[in-house]
Amino acid sequence: MTQSLTYRQHYDPNQRVIAITGVSSHIGTELIKRLEKDRRYKKILAIDICRPNIPLGKTEFHKVDLTQPTADAAVARVLSRGEADSLVHLAFLSRPTHHATWAHELEAIGTMHVLNACAACHIRKVVSWSLCALYGPSPTNPNYLEETREPECVAESRFFRDKLEAEKLALRFQKENPQSVVTILRTAPIIGPQIDNYVTRYLSLPLVPTLMGYDPLIQLLHEEDAVGAFKLAVDADFPGIFNIAGDGVLPLSTVLSMAGLLALPIPGLFTNSLAKIMWMTQLADTPPVFLDFLRYICVASTTKTKRVMGYSPRYPIAEIVAHYAGFDKRPEITLGGRS
Repeated sequence: MTQSLTYRQHYDPNQRVIAITGVSSHIGTELIKRLEKDRRYKKILAIDICRPNIPLGKTEFHKVDLTQPTADAAVARVLSRGEADSLVHLAFLSRPTHHATWAHELEAIGTMHVLNACAACHIRKVVSWSLCALYGPSPTNPNYLEETREPECVAESRFFRDKLEAEKLALRFQKENPQSVVTILRTAPIIGPQIDNYVTRYLSLPLVPTLMGYDPLIQLLHEEDAVGAFKLAVDADFPGIFNIAGDGVLPLSTVLSMAGLLALPIPGLFTNSLAKIMWMTQLADTPPVFLDFLRYICVASTTKTKRVMGYSPRYPIAEIVAHYAGFDKRPEITLGGRS
């Protein structure tokens, strides 16, 4: 790995080489587009099992399956030969799957492979994706959850547990490699016309289920602002964990009404048991733990992100919902408190 170490010692901020995992995702593809246009970036190393469906100028595609035992060596070869100085890790699932073992191999073990390669190649900076949802919904949550709060991932949820394990691996990498900058971006639920995740699938149902007696405050992030946050984290050095979300919060009922969606209130009695049966029999795409997000608040503070990173989302929550629903006019509505 001498080549990468030498390159790191001669780091040129105007001739950068960025590696990105999970490039077939929307964020990965859009991030490549932005980096392609930026003269400071000499080359982009795209790592995934599927080639991104966009024209590639200064981007090189490298097919690597992160679930394979040899993935760390494969990623290390890409980083070393490409003389990468930074890596953006986006190889995470956007919605739950019944293939739990494969998901664990991709997200937890795959992250270990990626970070092993980064350590071997002395990568200068790692930017990794995480979720604000890891804080967990709770009736005792404060209005805004700050980055210093420990995530309270629900043990029953493999979807969240794997992502939490990946985040812990990134934090351990930072301790073991203090010369590297590690940035973790915890994003609020991302929605937009191009996004397919557990939130957009919930919002695409003919009748959107809600729980009787509950109307939690909701926080969202526009797809363009999500990409912008990762570009900002790549452009400059911001070590640490940062919450990424649009401005404002709204009750779930208001979000559904603004989007022109019909709510289906469901009595709370037996809801969890029914949800477990439907998940176990693969009649539902969403694990029962997601019901808690329909009950309790889970809203992240972006105060630190704005102060340290200078992050400024373009879309407040009302416009996020309007854009997702395909409305042209900006809704006339009072936003919830800003973080």
